[in-house]
Amino acid sequence: MRDRGRQRRSDWDVETDEASSYDEASRARYRRRSSVYGGSGSGGFDNEIDVVFVVMLALFALVALRLVWLQVISARDLSQAAEYSRTDEMTLRARRGTIYDRNGNVLAISVDCKTIYCNPTEVADPGTVADLLVKHLGGERKEYLDKLRSDTTFIYIERAVDEDKAEALMAALEEAEVSGIYFVDDSKRSYPYGNVGGQVLGIVGIDGDGLSGLEYYYDDILRGTDGVMVMEKGIGGTPIAGATATVVEAKNGTDIVTSLDVDVQMVAEEKIALAVKDFQAESGTVMVTDPKTGEILAACSTPLLPITDFSQMAEGSETLKPVSSSYEPGSIFKILTSAIGIENGLVTPWTTYVVPAAVEVGDDLVYDDDGRDYTMSMSLTEMMRRSSNTGLAMVAQESIGPEIFSAGVDAFGIGHATGIDFPGEEAGLVRTLEEYDGSTTGSMAFGQGLAIPMVQMVRAVGAIANGGYPCTPHFLVHQGGAEAEWPQGEQIVSQETCDQVIDMMRTVVDSGTGVNAQVPGYDVAGKTGTGEQASEEGGYLSNSFMSSFVGFAPASDPEVLVYVGLNGTPYLASGSAAPTFSSIMSETLNDAGVQPEY
Repeated sequence: MRDRGRQRRSDWDVETDEASSYDEASRARYRRRSSVYGGSGSGGFDNEIDVVFVVMLALFALVALRLVWLQVISARDLSQAAEYSRTDEMTLRARRGTIYDRNGNVLAISVDCKTIYCNPTEVADPGTVADLLVKHLGGERKEYLDKLRSDTTFIYIERAVDEDKAEALMAALEEAEVSGIYFVDDSKRSYPYGNVGGQVLGIVGIDGDGLSGLEYYYDDILRGTDGVMVMEKGIGGTPIAGATATVVEAKNGTDIVTSLDVDVQMVAEEKIALAVKDFQAESGTVMVTDPKTGEILAACSTPLLPITDFSQMAEGSETLKPVSSSYEPGSIFKILTSAIGIENGLVTPWTTYVVPAAVEVGDDLVYDDDGRDYTMSMSLTEMMRRSSNTGLAMVAQESIGPEIFSAGVDAFGIGHATGIDFPGEEAGLVRTLEEYDGSTTGSMAFGQGLAIPMVQMVRAVGAIANGGYPCTPHFLVHQGGAEAEWPQGEQIVSQETCDQVIDMMRTVVDSGTGVNAQVPGYDVAGKTGTGEQASEEGGYLSNSFMSSFVGFAPASDPEVLVYVGLNGTPYLASGSAAPTFSSIMSETLNDAGVQPEY
């Protein structure tokens, strides 16, 4: 038993020794692994797995961030870029609204035409195509070749081409069996009456935008909303055969009816152009209105705008000077001075003054244009008939005074924009009462010492013709069938004052400086104005006047008002603006159907 027990202990010892050796080997391996970078804890193998996991997680995060960038942040830009790379987009121009005159005559209308474009990558023989383009469209061969060889898949060849020219070119291209040239429907402005009313109508750009005149002022009404056509293309930029183009239709603009009378406009343009030539003027202006409503029947200034051929356009021809250019009005301002004095009970048409040959205005002496060198008694009516500067200067300085005079000038809207529906209106340069000096009242009484656009005088004199109520000069009458509203202003002077001023204006035409403004068979009231032109060196130019005439008829019930101005002429108004007024007024009354009174 003892031996067996000893034997068993011996066996156990052996097993214990073997276990001890195993643990030692395990500890040795552990020590070796722990010496490797990252080895710790229960062994280096587990930490190597951790490192790999971290690296994989970082890579996954980078991929995820890239996907977010591409699919969320940059998705829209990438989508647009992809769309652009496989499509061509073309604007479909909306047809602009038609512009009519007061009698329904079409002044400006959009007509069908074609816009021609090409894909240069499809043009195999640029030389042949260029020759055909020159033959049917005109222009330079080199310019066409530059377009046909452009490094692009879309370029305009010519825009707004007349349909007959486009159809002839299309047939020639088909016969020559050339490709890459395309045609799309378009529209452009056409003028049935040619250049008549060009300044008022204004210019429309190649992209269909109004650039001047009524086309600009009412662009948001006339232009409508452009559409778009999106065409799919292949890798080389070639349109995909049978592919459906996406089209958003254009919405056409709204028609407008203006106050213009095309016949009166034509007469006004012809007469003022002739007057500028005959009276050696730098430029001329005309405005014809209905003083009871403010509707403008005609308006123009030279040089006239050749709206059908811009290659003939002279500098300043797009400017309507009665609205956007300021001048000294001259003696036509005496109408307002007289009305202010009468309205305030300070003078009557029969009030008489002893008027010397010269009157002191500030530091200057004022004389009459007729060269009078003696003292004489004059009523206010006689001052108007003779257009006496000295007389009106006395009335303003001795009877009216600066406070009442300044308030009256302001009430007539002088120095303020009229609100005419036309771009570029100026307010002018008119002193406020605080800015008056010793000469202001006297010099302004006969139309010097201020500069205003003549539309202000048209409005002010129109108020005299309309019982003291001013009307805003305007062109728009109807918009898309709806009547435009142009309310009257508040009464400036009484009907009685207007009647007295009108009687004095009759005298001017019957036997005064305005006899050349007479219209056979009609009772005309008017006033001449000869304003001196300021010199750049100071003072006034010699023999250079702003000669003007403003008047209305029939005087007892005015239906037509005409303003004529000749700028930079050596002629006085009595011999230049007055006869021009007569010729325009005569034809306007006849056109308006106003029957002669005698």
